[in-house]
Amino acid sequence: MSRPVDIDAAVVAELVEEQFPRWAHLPVRAVARQGWDNRTFRLGEDLSVRLPVAESYATAVQKESRALEFLAGRLPVAVPSVVALGEPGHGYPFPWSIRRWLDGDTVDRVAGLDRVRLAVDLGGLLRVLRSLPVHAGQAAGRHSFFRGSHPSVYSDDVHAALQRLDGTVDTEICRSVWFAATSSVWESSPVWFHGDVAVGNLLVSDGGLSAMIDFGTCGVGDPACDLVMAWTYFEGDARDAFRDAAGLDAATWRRARGWALWKALVTLSGGSGPGGVDSRRVLHEVLTSPL
Repeated sequence: MSRPVDIDAAVVAELVEEQFPRWAHLPVRAVARQGWDNRTFRLGEDLSVRLPVAESYATAVQKESRALEFLAGRLPVAVPSVVALGEPGHGYPFPWSIRRWLDGDTVDRVAGLDRVRLAVDLGGLLRVLRSLPVHAGQAAGRHSFFRGSHPSVYSDDVHAALQRLDGTVDTEICRSVWFAATSSVWESSPVWFHGDVAVGNLLVSDGGLSAMIDFGTCGVGDPACDLVMAWTYFEGDARDAFRDAAGLDAATWRRARGWALWKALVTLSGGSGPGGVDSRRVLHEVLTSPL
């Protein structure tokens, strides 16, 4: 991946003033918690500006805009609404977007959340997403970082991570889980997937799931990748409730477990994203909770 670009509020304000002068009077401020692929800024009270940090993420801007236009009103929760698409300028090299601001807190910031309720809500949301016509979606591939593809696309990463982690993780069980994950395929027609169902991409209001955001890796293909919260967040009764609400067959859940395993291993081995205690906890859940 190319080196991430630096983005600050001053650059965002210049882009808005030049390309969308009707909003130039609105104050620009960075949101408190930023994502990995994009930087987000509030534009006044009702809008936000979303800017990819690298070229590999910039290719999703147009795709995500088309997908969100199709998905709006078809899901039981809100999704971002794109109101304008921007172009490179003022030293910023990528396309970007302005969206309606969605109220709510991300799941990871809500204390005392009823996880069983969230599990049921999320499973139901994913069922609806899978039921929608796929003509507006893009087939899984490089644009989705191969989410929605067969997990074996990352087999080399898994084996390399296990070599680096040898002696610190149970490599035998890891290989067994990975083999099970890669021994089946999605045999039905391709369906919609979000591609990054995570606590930071789900908004909660009044204790219930109210919105799903960050559709940059969405597409159509195998929905197994959307089930990883069974190991990254849910436990016990909530995990069982998520499995029941989301549906899908045992083979798809094995592939989902493989997706969770891959991410935990490459993060722990230093190959992708931030590492730390959480990835080791996720790996423990993956290896001890097969579903």
